[in-house]
Amino acid sequence: MPVDSKALGRRIRAARKKASMTQGRLAEAVGISEVHISNMESGSGNPSLATLVDIANVLSVSADELLCDSVICCKPVFQKKILEVTADCDDYEIRILSHVLEETKTALRENGKLRRMPEKGK
Repeated sequence: MPVDSKALGRRIRAARKKASMTQGRLAEAVGISEVHISNMESGSGNPSLATLVDIANVLSVSADELLCDSVICCKPVFQKKILEVTADCDDYEIRILSHVLEETKTALRENGKLRRMPEKGK
């Protein structure tokens, strides 16, 4: 599966902003140009493996978190995301979200055969 450059860029941007860093500060910390950071964040460029590791370390995120849209085995990343999203929910909100999640899971499993159907025109 190829790397989803746009998704990787969005995740780098989100992690950078969460860390309250500018593109310039991240570029300096990683030892690359600000233009390269901008290109990665826009999805028009990919980092080398070494640069990806440096970015993850500087932003205190895992490489899995940055690549989860391109990696099949990413369940822990999304479980963590669900916990983060629901951390500030009150009792009512968490109850509703739990119900929506259960119903969505049921619908996905009941209609799983659709996942394997070839797309039209291919």
